Amino acid sequence: MNAKKISALLLAAAMMIPCAAPAQVYAAETAQEETAAQDAEVKAPKYIFLFIGDGMSYPQIQTTNYYLNAIEDDGDDILTSESKLNMMKFPVAGSAQTYDSTSFCPDSASTATSISTGHKTYSGTINMDEKMETSYETIAEKLKKQLGYKVGILSTVNLNHATPAAFYAHQASRNNYYEIGQEMIASEFDYFAGGGLKKPAGEDGDKTDLYQLAQEAGYKVVKTQAETEALTAEDGKAIVIDETLADDDAMSYDMDRVEGEWALADYVEKGIEVLDNDTGFFMMVEGGKIDWACHANDAAATITDTVAMDNAIGKAVEFYNEHPDETLILVTGDHETGGMTIGFAGTDYDTFLTNISNQKISYAKFDSDYVAGYKENKTDFDTVMKDITELFGLQAPQGEAEATNQADSKDVHPEGEESGTLVMTDYEYNKLKTAYDETMSRTGEEEEFGQEEYLLYGSYEPLTVTITHILNNKSGINFASYAHTGLPVEVFAMGAEQEQFDGYYDNTDIFNKLAAITGVQ
Repeated sequence: MNAKKISALLLAAAMMIPCAAPAQVYAAETAQEETAAQDAEVKAPKYIFLFIGDGMSYPQIQTTNYYLNAIEDDGDDILTSESKLNMMKFPVAGSAQTYDSTSFCPDSASTATSISTGHKTYSGTINMDEKMETSYETIAEKLKKQLGYKVGILSTVNLNHATPAAFYAHQASRNNYYEIGQEMIASEFDYFAGGGLKKPAGEDGDKTDLYQLAQEAGYKVVKTQAETEALTAEDGKAIVIDETLADDDAMSYDMDRVEGEWALADYVEKGIEVLDNDTGFFMMVEGGKIDWACHANDAAATITDTVAMDNAIGKAVEFYNEHPDETLILVTGDHETGGMTIGFAGTDYDTFLTNISNQKISYAKFDSDYVAGYKENKTDFDTVMKDITELFGLQAPQGEAEATNQADSKDVHPEGEESGTLVMTDYEYNKLKTAYDETMSRTGEEEEFGQEEYLLYGSYEPLTVTITHILNNKSGINFASYAHTGLPVEVFAMGAEQEQFDGYYDNTDIFNKLAAITGVQ
């Protein structure tokens, strides 16, 4: 058969095949799009957990994980550290940069605004633009209004503090605590739990108590652990305040909790119980005292509160295991605090992380339970030193060795640090005595301090912060600041649409991604 006949047969065969009409093609494409949309709906999470470790970035997470391995292995095998934290086992890990309209070292108000609304603003501003004229609607407000999700807001610090406020309030200043509390009540969100409200009667104490206003608005206000344990979904909207409030009416540092006292994980578990429904829920959980501990350069309190938040994440993971196709869990930080570092000049390349376990009390509880008494009773240094040894493990130098000036020392590893001992060098001991003298001389009425005093002690009790500095350094940990830094933060994701959170992006994209996968406008 020649080429011409073959061509003719092929042409005839082609003419016998019916062509699809344009309408049929369009209908097929539309059906494919609808199917894809339905698939996307199936993948969209019905239950969303957003955990924010305030001040928590890579140093806090990694130090905590190394510490957990060190105490388990007694320091012998930390170079083969396993992931001890729930968040580190998530299948997707991304990173977010945190700068705001003010600074590369932003605050919680602006960074939480970026996470909750997708907008940059000034430090100190909550969900408003830089002109303080336009308010931004938050992801929590959108999910409740547009999709009918129940909403829970939890924090270990005050519920009208910057980070929780950024999910329901719109204020030019994060310090408008009373107005933020009013917006909290007006939000109609379903479950608030954690620390007490800051300034509930206003700046001057002359306004109607916010708790009273909440009750009048239909909230069940719960202030005892027994009432919290009995709380059910049938009770309706609830504001749950931790029974054992500590510094600044926040929850206790986890290392200061007494047996039976509820932790953040307990409030998450109760939140799941009261929020669970067929439509869906959104729960924002803040580990707020990670930030407070880092401000004070207290590594031990930082580590234990990071563990406490991770335990709370574990409760969300348990829920995810029951609803794997409908649940999304995100873990991130708003910014890094303190410039925390694994490594200290005095220990060179060595770390002795098990030293941290000698600290039995947070800096805040030491201030309230011990330092206040020292000042009142004019307690002598030798007596104070006994408490320091008992509560932090630090010991006075052996013998009467002449004090060593670090600037004159030619030894890269000062005696006592190379082996990880908690016996202080003369240099460290003299620093501690100087800090004790400074603490005992302060009246509390000082308005400002010089550069040297600030660099040494920040705004904290000189004695207390010097104790934690020495213990941190002997463990191979150091802090660079009493404020926030510009480090990027982690974004761990597990569950429906988890892959959307891979990569390196801006913190505003956390909102953008959540909005896209839930379909809110």
